[in-house]
Amino acid sequence: MSEYTLHCFAESGNAYKAALMLELTGQDWQPVFVDFFNGQTREQAWRDEVNEQGEVPVLEHAGQTLTQSALILDYLAQRTGQFAARNEDEKREIWRWMLFDNHKFTSYYAALRFLFCLKNTGETDVTHFLRERAKAAYSVVDAHLEKTPFMVGGRVTIADLSLAGYVYMPEDTGIELENYPHIQAWKARIKALPGWKHPYELMPKALPVSR
Repeated sequence: MSEYTLHCFAESGNAYKAALMLELTGQDWQPVFVDFFNGQTREQAWRDEVNEQGEVPVLEHAGQTLTQSALILDYLAQRTGQFAARNEDEKREIWRWMLFDNHKFTSYYAALRFLFCLKNTGETDVTHFLRERAKAAYSVVDAHLEKTPFMVGGRVTIADLSLAGYVYMPEDTGIELENYPHIQAWKARIKALPGWKHPYELMPKALPVSR
C-alpha cells in the first residue's frame, strides 16, 4: 500500500495541485478516483467517511486526513522539505499568493471552465462575468511574473504549484492566453521540471473526452 492516498479526479485542478506536488517530490502515492460528475461528493456517506466539505482533493497520510489544496501543499512541503519557504518572510509571501490563487486566480477560472466547457452552458451573463474576473486575475499574475521567473524567491515553491492547478487544462474557456506571455513562459518552466506530468496523466479521468 502506498504511503499517500489522494482522493481525486483528473478534471479537478485543485486535485492536480496536490498530485503534482506528490509526483515532483517523488512520493509513494496512489490516486483514488472520485466520481464527481455523478454526484459522489454530494452523497452523505462520502461526506461522512471522506470529507464533510464535499470536495477534492483529500489526502490520507499516516492516519491523518487532510483537505483543502493549500493546506495539503503546505503539509507536503513541511514533510518533504521541498518547494517550501526558506524563512518567515517567504512563508508569508507564499501564503499571500496561495490565498490570491484560491480566492481569485483559480476560483474564477475554475468556475468558468466548469460551466462553459464541462457543463456546456454556452455564453451567459455568469460565464461572461467569470471570464472577465479570471482575466483580471491573470493580468495580476502576468505582471508579477514579468519581474521574476517564479512566484516567490526566484525558485519553484508551493505558491507556483497552487497557481498551476488549472493552467494546463486543455479546454478552451474563451480567454486569449497569448495575452499573458509571462504566464506562458512560467508554465513552460514548470513543465520542464523533472517528473512533471499533465493532470490527465496523473489522475483518473471522470469524463471520457475533453468537452
